[in-house]
Amino acid sequence: MKTSDFYFDLPESLIAQTPLEDRSSSRLMKIDKKDGKISHKRFYNVLDDIKSGDCLVLNNTKVIPARLFGSKETGAVVEFLLLKRISLNTWETLVKPGKKAKIGTRFTFGYGRLMCDIIDIGEEGSRIIEFIYEGVFEHILEELGSMPLPPYITAKLDDPTRYNTVYAKHEGSAAAPTAGLHFTDALLEEVAQKGATIAFVTLHVGLGTFRPVKVEDVNSHKMHSEYYILDEENAQIINKAKAAGGRIISVGTTSTRTLETIAEENGHVKAQSGWTEIFIYPGYKFKLVDGLITNFHLPESTLIMLVSAFLDKKTVLDAYQLAVDEKYRFFSFGDAMLII
Repeated sequence: MKTSDFYFDLPESLIAQTPLEDRSSSRLMKIDKKDGKISHKRFYNVLDDIKSGDCLVLNNTKVIPARLFGSKETGAVVEFLLLKRISLNTWETLVKPGKKAKIGTRFTFGYGRLMCDIIDIGEEGSRIIEFIYEGVFEHILEELGSMPLPPYITAKLDDPTRYNTVYAKHEGSAAAPTAGLHFTDALLEEVAQKGATIAFVTLHVGLGTFRPVKVEDVNSHKMHSEYYILDEENAQIINKAKAAGGRIISVGTTSTRTLETIAEENGHVKAQSGWTEIFIYPGYKFKLVDGLITNFHLPESTLIMLVSAFLDKKTVLDAYQLAVDEKYRFFSFGDAMLII
């Protein structure tokens, strides 16, 4: 299977630059998993396809203000993107320009409020850094950092909270689980009123979101590890719904990867935490997820490969071409797809 098999032509004008004023009013393309029939709705119409007994699984990770601009003693300014916390003060980061971030170099942020030393070089040229500061790191980061929007979003985000879901809770992500951005508190209340349950997993989104598939043979691609958590309370919610015959509807590829990492062959889950490198592409047999809510993804990305595994590659690519023709909005602040 080739990476180029997942290419489609996407006009730049369809890349959503800003979120809609009302999160739930984005467009929704529904694909029937049985026959491939497509219908066009608004996201709030997702309620039409959620039944009593279903379980909606959401990723409650929270994006941190992970973009920092530091300077060397020479005055050179370098951009840091915090990707993964390795220990209390040690992080894996992306640095631009990387050539200025050699091992042993010190950078200063906020006139000395925060400093870091480059201590190692990681995968794909990432830098391992150690922070030096006084006080509470999270407070300093809130003061000095900014929201790490993806590189394809060039417009300024007036309200940084719009790059987090309304249920974001556990800080640690470098990117948002974007399928969940469409939900409002009111819509989640209506989900519960229909007799469906809501469960939460946590997957801190890291380098994999920014890492393109650089190999032509899909089987040769290696995912970057990301940290996940499923607690006992939410494991019981999922297991109870599954045992009663309810459908497990995963909101986003991050929730899907977490569930499929944890699930046993019979679809049962146990409370646990750890690191996952799971790569889901066509040929994968799903153990737990019955329905998927997701955004429209980049060509040749691991995300469109996951969606193609859940449905099938031809149906997905045909649907993407229809989305282009119908001028759906793509990527993080774009429209949504429901496969059920």
